[in-house]
Amino acid sequence: MFYFSSKAIRPAVLFAIIAASVVLLPVSGRAAGPASTSLAGLPEFMERGMADWGIPGMAVAVVQNGELVYGRGFGVRKLGSDEAVDEHTVFGMASLTKAMTATALGMLVDEGKLHWDDRVRNHLPWFTLSDPWVSEQISIRDLLSHQVGIGRFTGNRLRFMPSRDPITIAGFIRHMPFEQPYRSGYIYSNMMYMVAGLVLEAVSGMSWHEFMAERIFAPLDMTSANTSITQISNTNNAAWPHQEIFGEVQIIPRRNFDNIGPAASVNASVYDMARWMIFQLGEAGVYQGKRLISRENILETPQPQQVFRLEDPMTEPLRGYGLGWGLRQYEGYRVSQHSGATDGMTSFLVLLPEKDLGILVVSNLFCNFRPAVINYILDGMLDIERDKDWHAHFFDTYIEDKARAMERRAAIEGHRTENTSPSRPLEAYTGDYHHIVYDNAKITLGEDGRLIMQLWDDEEMIADLEHWHYDTFRAHWRNLSMREKFITFDLDQYGEVKQLNVKFTLRQILISVGIYPTDYYRIVEYRRLNKQ
Repeated sequence: MFYFSSKAIRPAVLFAIIAASVVLLPVSGRAAGPASTSLAGLPEFMERGMADWGIPGMAVAVVQNGELVYGRGFGVRKLGSDEAVDEHTVFGMASLTKAMTATALGMLVDEGKLHWDDRVRNHLPWFTLSDPWVSEQISIRDLLSHQVGIGRFTGNRLRFMPSRDPITIAGFIRHMPFEQPYRSGYIYSNMMYMVAGLVLEAVSGMSWHEFMAERIFAPLDMTSANTSITQISNTNNAAWPHQEIFGEVQIIPRRNFDNIGPAASVNASVYDMARWMIFQLGEAGVYQGKRLISRENILETPQPQQVFRLEDPMTEPLRGYGLGWGLRQYEGYRVSQHSGATDGMTSFLVLLPEKDLGILVVSNLFCNFRPAVINYILDGMLDIERDKDWHAHFFDTYIEDKARAMERRAAIEGHRTENTSPSRPLEAYTGDYHHIVYDNAKITLGEDGRLIMQLWDDEEMIADLEHWHYDTFRAHWRNLSMREKFITFDLDQYGEVKQLNVKFTLRQILISVGIYPTDYYRIVEYRRLNKQ
């Protein structure tokens, strides 16, 4: 079993090098237009925001009327280096990948190989979830619009079984309880996009990675784009991920997301992503005069599939989700958008079809400066008077949120009972543990006399256990970017260790503060199989 729940310190200021080439190059052959005037103050805005947030590097692309009208890099690829970010620097696009997967499936709809409303089992007969009736009904549209009801497994900091292949992972998903009933609302799920990728592979006869390269990247001349960090070498023009850990922005390792690639693994430069935006706008589905997907099916992806609940439905504009696109309004204009976040890489892309306008902002630090940049650019491109300091708006909110999160973290730590000991000698906690969804965990005793936890036999998933109090330990992952988590052991009536309870944070309040506090978590009960 497992249990599920959802429910002022200024960061160190790092003055990144705000320098890189400016691009005002037409992609379709037209002149650049008025963007250089509308965005004249953007470098100063970026400089101020990046310094306050401590962001090493960012890049921006703006397209309008079929052209790349603004492309620029800011700061550095890697903290401590002098290698400047430019418009060709590769960043992780994270969940911007989802709209690409949806578009790829739309190409197969064009070919008559599937339909949006096909049942998943039409193409993956073995696919099963914990509810037999739902297993029969789930459609491709459900997978892409987050309507299945199966949500997060481990959150953003931990990858679920990173060394297992997608089909193996799908075997564990079949035992996962539903977070909410099927088609009753929106439950964001990277795993369901992984399943969508398996559908694509079954129908096309190509791997998802091959399909993306041949059917999307190559026709759009996205020469920097790839679907795996294994295709990024240290000599490439690529950004490194960073994260604020214990109050300091640090370089963190790149981590592989190949097994859920259709949800999050595309890497590309803003220069190449500009082509993706142009392909979505104007004569949608056409690039340089060649139609790659029908107008009908490219426009199916931003069609609303779900409409979100509003606090005030009398005044607030509608918000919802399509197939890989979030939907909202900005100053009366319809917006298709998506944000993305993986380890130390963040992205935010917005499209305003009425203005044939697209904007992409990427960063190599997890923080909330991206929407400030997006709104600043939108105001400039839409000739809206800039009477609101978007940077101050988001940054001041962050400082307030961080102070509250730090207070909550301190309160958790204040409940620690000092001078207690585990109920049993540490050797008694060692052994193998198992859960039907979360598979295996192993507890061993290290040479230093401290307990060690390893999940899924994976060398990246190793944590050293610090005794917290009684039979609770705080696990410190050896990859510091994964931060920490609490685990507790249960004893049976004979005083023998029978169970390991792992608290998986599905969404932290603020990653700069840590994995806790959190209001969205799952406690997984691993049953003990044997002693070490």
